[in-house]
Amino acid sequence: MTHSTESIRNIAFTGHAGAGKTTLFEALLLAGGVIQTPGTVERGNTVSDTDSQEKARVHSIDSCIAHVEHAGCQLNLIDTAGYDDFRGATLAALAAVETVAVVVNAINGIEHSTRRMMAHARSRKLARVLVINKIDFDGADLGALVEALRTEFGSECLPVNLPAGHGKRVLDCFFHCDGTTDFSSLAEAHQRILDQVVEINETMMGQYLDAGEDALNPQQLHDAFEQCLREGHLVPICFVSARTGAGVHELLELAARLLPNPAEGNPPPFVRGDGTPLDVRADPARHVVADVFKIVNDPFVGKLGVFRVWQGTIRRDSQLLIDDGRKPFKVGHLFRLQGKAHVEIDEAIPGDLAAVAKIEDIHFDAVLHDSHDEDLIALAPLAFPSPMFGLALEPKHKGQEQKLSNALARLAEEDPCFRVEHRKELNETVVRGISELHLKVMLERMRERYGVEVTTHPPRIAYRETIAGQAEGHYRHKKQTGGAGQFGEVFLRVEPLARGGGFEFVDAVKGGVIPGQFLPAIEKGVRQAMQHGAIAGYPLQDLRVTVYDGKSHAVDSKEVAFVSAGKKAFMDAVGKARPVILEPIVNVEVAIPEHSVGDVTGGLAGKRARIMGTDTQRGGELVIKAQAPLAELIDYPTELKSMTGGRGRYSLDLSHYETVPSTVQKQLSEAWKPRMEED
Repeated sequence: MTHSTESIRNIAFTGHAGAGKTTLFEALLLAGGVIQTPGTVERGNTVSDTDSQEKARVHSIDSCIAHVEHAGCQLNLIDTAGYDDFRGATLAALAAVETVAVVVNAINGIEHSTRRMMAHARSRKLARVLVINKIDFDGADLGALVEALRTEFGSECLPVNLPAGHGKRVLDCFFHCDGTTDFSSLAEAHQRILDQVVEINETMMGQYLDAGEDALNPQQLHDAFEQCLREGHLVPICFVSARTGAGVHELLELAARLLPNPAEGNPPPFVRGDGTPLDVRADPARHVVADVFKIVNDPFVGKLGVFRVWQGTIRRDSQLLIDDGRKPFKVGHLFRLQGKAHVEIDEAIPGDLAAVAKIEDIHFDAVLHDSHDEDLIALAPLAFPSPMFGLALEPKHKGQEQKLSNALARLAEEDPCFRVEHRKELNETVVRGISELHLKVMLERMRERYGVEVTTHPPRIAYRETIAGQAEGHYRHKKQTGGAGQFGEVFLRVEPLARGGGFEFVDAVKGGVIPGQFLPAIEKGVRQAMQHGAIAGYPLQDLRVTVYDGKSHAVDSKEVAFVSAGKKAFMDAVGKARPVILEPIVNVEVAIPEHSVGDVTGGLAGKRARIMGTDTQRGGELVIKAQAPLAELIDYPTELKSMTGGRGRYSLDLSHYETVPSTVQKQLSEAWKPRMEED
């Protein structure tokens, strides 16, 4: 089908694990004629769950893209993972769409990921749709669930269709007002949503009040409906049974007739290299601007960069730049993804989701463009959860160090919440992820894909150091070895910054006593010292260094001399400035059965945790919110499993750094002294 930007709809399906997103994805592909027989997650033959880990665990781990053609529109659909452990890929996918469809389990109701995804979509100014699935299941109280959704997310949540025949059919209530439903009244629901839509436009409101809804034409209703979605004035509620197909056709109709197209959505903020906004429009004739939201290392095709086109047209043989790169690459092959299949296409227009292969410099969140007038085009970065769960690892078999390094680099390219750290001082490689399950899946994937097995052990906690007071330091570096000498003298001052303040280097030298060309050398020495710490070997942060005096020699002053002088003067000052150790404090959310609440809260209290609150969810589950030192949670997965009989789960997000108790600081400092003396 030849399509235009106006005929494209980009929709990401999100929601809690078990809501039935993948089954709904299959049902939509079946209804759109893409597949002839729907797969099931139990049999492992769905379009979206193709990874061996997904099949083994019977749930999605990564996002999957496919498209359906319906009513003259191309619907680009993205199935995402429901577990919080894998939400990095989910959040990345949301950057490529105009609409987020949050799937809700009709039996379990509002769950943790329902709230998280609704909040994230709202913060990104994306259109939101609530899709209630499993409407034909026994025990589903759909009327109560609609009221719960409106209470939780606002009165702007309104049904646009309603179930009938005990969930066997679904009836539209936006364009129609006649029919019998399982709850509520079709006429009442029609009136409520019409009233909500016309509120957005004064002209429409006047026509509606003067002559009723007959005065409004379908195009006016579409434009107003789309504006309501874009401005968050309306969150449609839809009903489906992915198992039987009830409501699936109606969902496709809603997408084609009423959801925003790429020219109508709220585009993300692109900026130039100087920080000024870049006007990006869904115009195929303008310069190309596209954003890479997914990287796949395919064993057959190679490295695949999946991107969303925001402006311009990308064709085979197009010459594109990556970020601020000066050397363009040629688009040899252009693909549209249909599950794991790669369909070659001639061009991609604004709104299209497409991919290029075998471009080694391409990376996640890269901006692709063809404008040589711009030094840099950047996109405001997404806010991903900080990967706080860590494992130190080494290859199980000798001689695989390089193979391990390459495999980890490939995995880190694909997952924005999987990070690799190389600690030279400890000769230690540490991987970090969102949870124990997240890392377990990544390491199993590494073994299956790249044939690398590893042994693991807990890593050192990512402590930091800072200072609690102000102090001055001085050092004179003087070295004479018979030939040219070395000389540099530095006086500097250190003072603390607020938490999260980072590092500031200030030049307050008067009269040229230190020539300007040596100031970068002093800063280099200071930064080297900061990396090695002052009292426990952890990097220093949140401080300002001001160089205010010193001396130089016309012949013997060299860069190396001022690097050394800066380093030693800094350490002299820090030693007098009451250095302290900071520990990472994480936000902990623990979902548990209600009967385990006493054991879990008591266990957290014993880990220096602060309980911040609790949320009760349907199905007898409780979510405990707390803040705790990361160091206290090293063995928490095992403890939680024991306390809850395997039914508990948790997530961690970095909150801030705090000063450790004096007893902990003493232990860490004493443990570092032998290593320091050995060095």
